[in-house]
Order: sequence, then C-alpha cells, then structure tokens
Amino acid sequence: MKDEADDLPEVLPSGPSAFIPTEEILEEGSTHEVMSDVLLSEGRADHINMVMGLHPTYLTCFQRTQDALLQLDGPLALSWRHYIVILAAARHQCSYLVHHHSSAFLLAGGDESWLRGVHCAPPKIQHLQTLNKLLAHRPWIITQEHIQELVCPGAEARWSLAELIQAVVLMTHAHSLASFVWGCGIHPEPEQTVDQTLQPCSPTDSCCSVRGKARNQQEWSEAVNEVKLLMERMMMVQQQGEEFTQEEMVTRFERERTESLLEPADVQRSVLPDCVSRFVVDADFTYQDFSPRGAQAPPTMRAQDYSWEDHGFSLMNRLYGEMAQLLDEKFQVACALTYHTMAMHSHVDTSTLRKAIWNYIQCIYGIRYDDYDYGEVNQLLERSLKVYVKTVACHPEKTTARMYFSFWRQFRHSEKVHVNLLLMEARMQAALLYALRAITRYMT
Repeated sequence: MKDEADDLPEVLPSGPSAFIPTEEILEEGSTHEVMSDVLLSEGRADHINMVMGLHPTYLTCFQRTQDALLQLDGPLALSWRHYIVILAAARHQCSYLVHHHSSAFLLAGGDESWLRGVHCAPPKIQHLQTLNKLLAHRPWIITQEHIQELVCPGAEARWSLAELIQAVVLMTHAHSLASFVWGCGIHPEPEQTVDQTLQPCSPTDSCCSVRGKARNQQEWSEAVNEVKLLMERMMMVQQQGEEFTQEEMVTRFERERTESLLEPADVQRSVLPDCVSRFVVDADFTYQDFSPRGAQAPPTMRAQDYSWEDHGFSLMNRLYGEMAQLLDEKFQVACALTYHTMAMHSHVDTSTLRKAIWNYIQCIYGIRYDDYDYGEVNQLLERSLKVYVKTVACHPEKTTARMYFSFWRQFRHSEKVHVNLLLMEARMQAALLYALRAITRYMT
C-alpha cells in the first residue's frame, strides 16, 4: 500500500519555518519596508516576524499592538507582563515564546528566581492560573465568580480591574500567538537551540516521518481540480438567495458544531519538557470536546447578545482605551485582508471563504451569528482544512506537518499563513468575549 507521506513535501530542517522554504519568505519584496522598521526597533527580525511578513499590512498592525501591550505605560510592570505571557504560552507547550519572554523578563528587571517555576512567583500572579487555563482551553466556562475572586476588595493580593483587563489581553494574545507558532511550524531562534535548559519543542518533533517526493501529473491535476471545485462552490454561495428560518439556521449551527467532533487531534500528547512544565499548573486540563448529546457543550453565545462590536469593544474602551482601538484594527485587518487571488487564479472574491473560516473557528468556541448560514462552512471547508483549523485553534501543540500539507495542496504558503492569521484573531476574539462578558456581569 502506498504511504501517503510520500506525497507530502519534506519538513525543513532550518530557517524560520519547518513548513515554508526560506527563499519563499525572503523573496517577498513587499515585506522589505516593514522588515526595515522591525529591524530598526528590535535590531533583528525574529522568525515570527519573518513569516508574518508575508502579509506586511497585518504585520504592521500586529507589531503596533504587541509593542503597546508589552512596552508602553500600563497598570502592570513590564516584567510582570512578560511573565504572564510565559505562563500563557506554557499552556500550549510553546517553548519558543517561553524562552523569548524569559529573556525579556530578565531584561525588564524581573526576579530570576521566578523563572524556576510559577510556585516562585508572588501569590497575586499564581492566582491568575485558573483564569489562564480557562482562557487557553475552555473560555466558555468563565463566569463573573472567576472575576470576583481576583478583584473583590476582600481578595488576597487583589487585582484592580485595569490590571486584570491588561492581564486578560496578555494571556489571550499569548495563547493565540502560540497557535500561530505551531500552525506555521516556526523554528526556534538560533540562540534558543544553544540553550539546552530551554530547548523548545520543535513543530517537527511529531512529523519527522514526512518525506519529500515530486508530485506526478495525476496528483497535480487532482489538486488543480480541487481549486476549481472550491471556486465553483464560492460562486454558488455568493449567488444563492435562499433564506432559511431562524430554526433552520440554529440547526445548521448545531450540526456544524457537533460535526467538529469528527475532526480530532489524534496525535499522542508529548511529555512536557521542564522548561515548560515548571510554569504549568493542572497540565491535564485541556480543550475538551463537547459531547454529541450536548452534555458538555459550551452554552451558545449569540453574537447579538454579546459581540465585540457592540459590547466587548465598549467595555475594553472604558478599561483599556488604547488597546481597544488597536485590537479592533487588528481584527478588522485580519478579516478584510485579501489580494483577490486564490492558488493560481487572480481577480477572485474570497470574502465568503474568509468568513467561513472565521465563523467556523468561533463556532468551535460556541459563538453563533444569527444572520450566518453555517451550511456555507460545510460547502467551503474541506475536511483536511477543518482538521487543521480545529487542531491549531484548540490543541496547537498537536499540529503536524502532515496536517499543514494535506489541505489546499495547490495554494501558496502565504495563503496558508493567511489562514493562520484568521485563526489567531478569531480565536483571540472568542476568548476575549467570554472574559469581557464575565467582567461585564461582575460590574453590573
């Protein structure tokens, strides 16, 4: 029997990404101006910036938000911010971010003893761990009681609302960025691989069996036909004027959410390296699939009851004004980003495809848009793409090269990175909404 791995490109041993050839990243001439800005501000472009640089408009926006979050004035000390990112990244075994922010923590004057493990950090930071694990894996469980435990006047080592909102943004930022690191196969920086005590878990660890082999003409034709079929489905979705009852729309949402159970991340969970495990409490707490019978289903959050545009933004604007504007811009840039191309085709309207990806991710997190027909998700997203999206959104540490190379076989790498940008922002917004709703309820 033919080994499917023979049809997949080889995992790359070096460069910014295990999946994307370095030449392809460097050849993108449009990134030069953005990269120059990054080089001026940071002295060099790290691997995340180089891969994100395939989309310069987004990178500019991302960099502006991250700089404000980690460097500008705010209620939390700079060293505390980096430490919170370490704790959040560790939830997804992302040693790339753990190592990077451990160095930044020390440069910001952080106490070196804290890096021995979360048990060495102040009680106030330790008390964040419940909220951290919920935001990372099951944000729909967050209630106003979780907020009250941290901010109520009688709480030990009390958090102010201003401090807490910054911590929530830091955690959701790190969780979603960990998804990007794993989803794009980001390699460790050269200096990270030298330090054996902080050896990152490379995305290639679980996919070294993938071997390269040139595709034959039949495989090429199949992949070209896949693109053609997808374009035809997009045209059908854009043209169909059929309207459904609200009941049917709800049924379609529930069907899509239940069917996501068929897209498991079936890769064995690896043993946490010490560089990560020391920052993790309750490591067995992970994303949990809701059962088909709905026993553990996240209660649906209807966007009309609590959305970013109508509710989340205004609360964030009151508590953390500048960040509300930056996040709003970043969400909008990610959603609107298009070059009107698709694989080998140009002048293509990809709006329905981008919306289907965004709404599928938020559907997995229990968020439903009343005016969206979730039947479009099934029409536009092939099973291999759903497997990849669900894994990167919910269990990023289980992402493999096989998953990355199995979907959209004739698409450019930059288009797969684009999927990761949508994924990162949709996931971050979903987690933020649950936290902000709990804060709203606490305040009222």
